[in-house]
Amino acid sequence: MRKDTIRVATYNVHKCRGMDGRVRPGRVAEVLEEIGADILALQEVLSAPDGGRDDQASFLAKEMGLKFVLGETRYRNGRPYGNLLLSRFPIQAVANYDISAPGREPRGCLRADLVLDRGTLLHVFNVHLGTSYFERRHQARRLVGPAILGHSWLNGPRIVLGDFNEWTRGLATRLLVSQLKHADIRLHLGHRRTYPGMLPLLSLDHIYFDRHFELHGLELHRTSKALVASDHLPLVAELRLVHRTDAKIARSAETRHHSGV
Repeated sequence: MRKDTIRVATYNVHKCRGMDGRVRPGRVAEVLEEIGADILALQEVLSAPDGGRDDQASFLAKEMGLKFVLGETRYRNGRPYGNLLLSRFPIQAVANYDISAPGREPRGCLRADLVLDRGTLLHVFNVHLGTSYFERRHQARRLVGPAILGHSWLNGPRIVLGDFNEWTRGLATRLLVSQLKHADIRLHLGHRRTYPGMLPLLSLDHIYFDRHFELHGLELHRTSKALVASDHLPLVAELRLVHRTDAKIARSAETRHHSGV
């Protein structure tokens, strides 16, 4: 792989509960090893305040030998739960945004500012939108607004990826493609879908990126392990950085977070 190409993936790991009903973080780690990405955006990850054996975030990061940060959306059975970002690159700054819609399950967007090999600052947004049509409309407007993707001091290239729970061209898709390029699996992989893993029917998982990148490869990671490890399949893209910026190192973290940076 070229030095200016990065491999990114989004994967809803379903609390590491596989299609066989077993909670096996080790199996998820094996799938992540198969993917071999520089940046991994995972959704539905359980952590543990004490970093104990049930801490899926710490376990996966340790198994992969990657830096990590968890963006909590809520507590589940007394344990932090949310979006996990794993990175080969140094994590310079972190922000965790609440994009919840009133009366619906808490949802979040985790932003991590990464320093790439040649010093370029990259803003990565790990997103998990809601299951309701009107909920997603609320979340999409907030996501592309001035507080998150449109923040005035974000001066590096951006990648937005995650579980958008949107299988048609809804408002979230329309707003995001008005600002970013879309690694659309319908164009690049035909009619393949990402959910459910055994018999994919819906395209819920998406990767977006701005003009600084070109898409050099897209795949739906569909191995025997991946088919069982979660109810989603990982979506993997290779992006080549073609337009460099003079982005400076970002300010320190804006919100409380659990990380292994």
